[in-house]
Amino acid sequence: MRNSSSIIAAGLALAMCASLAACGSSSSGGSSDASDGIYYLNNKPEIATSMKDLAKEYTKETGVPFTVETAASGTYQQSLRSELAKSQPPTLFQVQGPVVLNTWKAYAAEMSDTELYKQLKDQSAVLRSQDGKHVLAVPVVTETYGLIYRKDLLQKYFDMPGASIKNVKGIKDFKTLKTVADEIQANKDKLGLKGAFTSMGFDASTNWRWNVHLQSIPLAYEFEKDNITKQPETIKGTYLPQLKQITDLYVKDSTVPTSELSSKTMNDATDDLTTGQAVFFQNGSWSWPDLVKGGMKADQIGVLPIYMGIDGESDHGMATGSETFWCVNKKASPKAQKATKDFLKWLITSDLGRKTWAKTMGFTTQFKTFTGKYDSGNPIMKAADAYAKAGKKNVAWAFLYDPSDQWRDNLANALLEYTQGTGSWDKVKAAYVQNWTKEYKIAASKQ
Repeated sequence: MRNSSSIIAAGLALAMCASLAACGSSSSGGSSDASDGIYYLNNKPEIATSMKDLAKEYTKETGVPFTVETAASGTYQQSLRSELAKSQPPTLFQVQGPVVLNTWKAYAAEMSDTELYKQLKDQSAVLRSQDGKHVLAVPVVTETYGLIYRKDLLQKYFDMPGASIKNVKGIKDFKTLKTVADEIQANKDKLGLKGAFTSMGFDASTNWRWNVHLQSIPLAYEFEKDNITKQPETIKGTYLPQLKQITDLYVKDSTVPTSELSSKTMNDATDDLTTGQAVFFQNGSWSWPDLVKGGMKADQIGVLPIYMGIDGESDHGMATGSETFWCVNKKASPKAQKATKDFLKWLITSDLGRKTWAKTMGFTTQFKTFTGKYDSGNPIMKAADAYAKAGKKNVAWAFLYDPSDQWRDNLANALLEYTQGTGSWDKVKAAYVQNWTKEYKIAASKQ
């Protein structure tokens, strides 16, 4: 989820492509005319070529016709709508969370009989029917996000005379995180840094860290407290004071003044970390390839949960979940459904399937079969696993229930105005709470 906002927008965009060919489609192995074969409508343009190659290899090995069509970013939802209406529709497609599944639930076959479901480490991660009786979608990959940190730079702080916290285990809540960040910021020149936190810019390449990921933390705790398990019509903003605390800390103890936040990019933030200008970097497991390109090695990286002062946060680990889920089309022929489920089994059990998914495509999954040489080796995911093994509960991905991209855009604008001193926190509260109800009603009226 390199850019969660744009990926989710891709799932919800209404722009019509003249044809799937114009949307960057790719085919392999057979033809979509082979109605009992596999037809995969893929939503990840970055794997279009490798998915096409894998399909060819699968057809070569099994003789099963396999077509892959890949819609360009921003077109998937409309492409799916168009293709599902055809006489030979996709047999395998993807949805972005429970809200989008609700649109396509009539096409989602039972998946509790699949090897995908049986091999999940955590079967609660699936998407089910509203009555909970049927497994309708299985997560494609698992991702996580938190506060990535440079171990060497944080150790310089711990070794500094007068440091209040002496090791990373001492950072266990917002109070201790703030203590460390403030002391780093106060001694940044001595430590050879520009700031405790990398820049949290509002450029389109990075503002999703604010209006998708960061806002999701207090929302997840609110949903947990109120036992909310489906998209609500309204939210309370219970933990907005805590969101304000972490917002204030990010911008006060940053590598850049607030006047520069509007133009700061993801590349700027990544460079802050890789060049040793900052200690902490809010981002996720998808950022690991970019950190490697910047010269980082796995043993240099650690990750903390995003603490913001919410009661019980010390009992939680990182924000971990799945955004993209596989569905098998129950309106495809029975033979095509079986062929599709057989491929998914092959994908997570065969040598070629696992090697391609974990290494060529670089995905971390929730399947038990991806161990040993099929482990992606991502240290950010390993940190999330370590918290879970220590008994810490994952923070849920509440952003999957966001009512619209407009809601996110309004929130980002309000946050930018607040951080720059041109807007009040009351405007942030209004964008968060009141605008949720408004955007929910608009979305509901379109269904």
